[in-house]
Amino acid sequence: MISPLAKIKRIILFLGDVSILYFSLWLTLLVRYQKIVSAPVWNKHWLPFTLVFGLWIIIFFINKLYELETAKNSFQFYSLLGKSMLWCALIGFVFFYVATTGISPKTILILDLLIFSGLFFIWRRFYNQLVVHKKFLEEALMIGLTAETINLAQEINSQPQKGIRVKTLVRLDNNQAPLTVDPFFEVLDETVNLQNLIIKNKIRLVIVANNLNEHQKLINHLYQSLAQKITIFDLPKFAEEFTGKILVNTIGQLWFLENIKEGNKKAYETTKRLTDIVLSLGLLLLTMPFLPLIYGLIRLGSPGPGFFQQQRTGRNGKKFMAVKFRTMSVDAEKNGPQWAQKNDPRVTPVGRFMRKSRIDEIPQLVNILRGEMSFIGPRPERPEFIEKLKTTIPFYETRLLIKPGLTGWAQINFPYGASEADALEKLQYDLYYIKNRSLTLDWSIILKTIKTVLSGGGQ
Repeated sequence: MISPLAKIKRIILFLGDVSILYFSLWLTLLVRYQKIVSAPVWNKHWLPFTLVFGLWIIIFFINKLYELETAKNSFQFYSLLGKSMLWCALIGFVFFYVATTGISPKTILILDLLIFSGLFFIWRRFYNQLVVHKKFLEEALMIGLTAETINLAQEINSQPQKGIRVKTLVRLDNNQAPLTVDPFFEVLDETVNLQNLIIKNKIRLVIVANNLNEHQKLINHLYQSLAQKITIFDLPKFAEEFTGKILVNTIGQLWFLENIKEGNKKAYETTKRLTDIVLSLGLLLLTMPFLPLIYGLIRLGSPGPGFFQQQRTGRNGKKFMAVKFRTMSVDAEKNGPQWAQKNDPRVTPVGRFMRKSRIDEIPQLVNILRGEMSFIGPRPERPEFIEKLKTTIPFYETRLLIKPGLTGWAQINFPYGASEADALEKLQYDLYYIKNRSLTLDWSIILKTIKTVLSGGGQ
């Protein structure tokens, strides 16, 4: 998170949830036994319920309830809240049915779910109103008026939960072509006294989009403003932390030289490869009994083979044959390669279900086992599309620095891609992953992918 306030908000959010969980349990025991909760009663229940609460916290994380983007009282938020509570109820009942805990708290679990749901709803609604209050917003200033800064400023202001607001933009070139700017923003030219502006507007963040080497006066003002405890970011760095992607139009080759440090990833890559082998073998063994059934359903649903092979481009441009269950009619590309579309008419009824549940990708576990793919990485793309996109999208070939993945940072943040514009957007997420990939980020992606699969959100 960019803003220190944003970090504090997330800590408060987590601690508030934990407090509500245990207070709800205490209140449940009070209601159930109609007397003050004694130490023996509490000690009997707190450990098994702590294990359940841990699973519930994971559900909240998977459903993005700890991401400030969702902290707004909207239909989408309440829908996430409702789905999360249903999953919590299911997990709670399964846990106490399977686990040997010494208690069988059916009534207590139902009471706890009801009490917790009510208190959780009230707490989150209050929190969502609190975090957007102007007292919890840090003022930001953007230096450099470009299409990227305008779009980013609008995105920042649309998410006040993150604790930042942009009001002022400084134009560095008065001769540049006019840009459409929302009337909300105050646009100043480079003659402005930045030091006075920072003091007057209590600015804490300064985002610089242009090279200031030719603007010594602005540099001096910023230097003199350090005493105001301002934090200065260049635009690519700020956008990376705020949006979770790298804005391709704001970087050059030097950015890659400074930020892509593949030599530091050897231990991570070794661990990741071992994880890929173990998980792919395990999942292949688990799914093997169902593969003949899936194959038969495909053959019954439409004429043609059950499996589908297609050439894809892997790490460093190496070609390989990706294997999937067939989801389209056999003549889907009779007119040549084309993008898959949302609600694509070429997809068979059986194929539509398999895509939503990601069942069609089970055979790609073989590609992972061979080392051609990984569980996490950029989407494996076709050579025909890559050759075309390399000529129209800057740095598109850099996504080939790592193995393609069954899922990835781009797939969970921008799940559908059916055009060159979508390919550009996904590349920006891919670059973020390539730069920041780690085991922690990988497991975060896996958990959120599980949520997508269980909710039927596949393509």
